Amino acid sequence: MEIKELGHLVLYVRNLERSVAFYRDVLGWHQLGDGSGTPLPFPAAAFANPSGRTHHELLLIEVGPDAAAVPAGRRVGLYHFGLKVGDSDDELREVLRTLQEHDVTIVGASDHTVTHSIYVEDPDGNEIELYIDVPGVDWRSDPLLIASPVRPLRL
Repeated sequence: MEIKELGHLVLYVRNLERSVAFYRDVLGWHQLGDGSGTPLPFPAAAFANPSGRTHHELLLIEVGPDAAAVPAGRRVGLYHFGLKVGDSDDELREVLRTLQEHDVTIVGASDHTVTHSIYVEDPDGNEIELYIDVPGVDWRSDPLLIASPVRPLRL
């Protein structure tokens, strides 16, 4: 078997309307359909990239306000997922401005040599890395660059 690409991710959320607003209005995902959710027998919303690369890249499924929170600290399971937001620090600065305008809490910012990254949490505590690939860094020729020491990000 060979994996060809990461196709999509599905997240359980407490409040679909709140999460749709975050992913659509803050992060800029394009919601599929008329905005009233998917034609599924449960409350859900699907999103895709404008490139049309695939049928959907993100699906949110509402599980209600009494669902358990993502546990803090070291645990088994998802740590974060990364979303490429551009190709330059100028684009990452614009992302930072958007996050600040929407009062999104930033939980980290790192220079990974190959990427510059800002870390946030969605309304349910799922961590998201918003990043750019650093121009001029040839990680294809030197794959070990991904193991470079993490430094504070200076934008």
